[in-house]
Amino acid sequence: MDSLKTNVSAKQNWFSETEMRQKLILLTGCSGGGKSTLLQALGERGHATVSEPGRRIVVDELARSSHALPWVNMHAFASRAIEVARSDLHAARELEGSVFFDRGLVDAAVALASSGGQDLSETLGKSRQYAKQVFVAPPWKELFTQDGERRHDFCAAVQEYHRILCALDTLGYLRTELPRVSVQQRVEFVLSICGAA
Repeated sequence: MDSLKTNVSAKQNWFSETEMRQKLILLTGCSGGGKSTLLQALGERGHATVSEPGRRIVVDELARSSHALPWVNMHAFASRAIEVARSDLHAARELEGSVFFDRGLVDAAVALASSGGQDLSETLGKSRQYAKQVFVAPPWKELFTQDGERRHDFCAAVQEYHRILCALDTLGYLRTELPRVSVQQRVEFVLSICGAA
């Protein structure tokens, strides 16, 4: 009888963990593809959102004149992005309803692996951290801009995009490409698919 209780309890924990992941929705893909704008619009509709770790790190590193910047030391930047993304995931578990992430742990792990660091399996382990369905922003040259925090060019953004796609496939995520439409149309598209309206 005790072993049956233990198995039932373990099964309930497994389901609650699965349900927890289902509400953590990742927006990833090409840099400059409109993810941050989409995230802002989702936030304006009342959904919980988590901004891109990389942008937050760059702002902080520039303010401190530090070296963990992608154009100075990609390995240090990616390592810090992994720490921030893990912290974001932990905090998101306390939020009600769906939580939308602008990039996250997968993107940071891809950056670390491409900079000569740990491979994806070492960084991420065997289980997915987000809902199986992820939304991918495709390269959109007309939308892409460089600025003080995004110094790479469009070609580098596309190369990163392809690395992310390979990682998503390897990790067992289901990719849904965001259409090249208005922000509000993208919001409706995302909410209709993930059922978070």
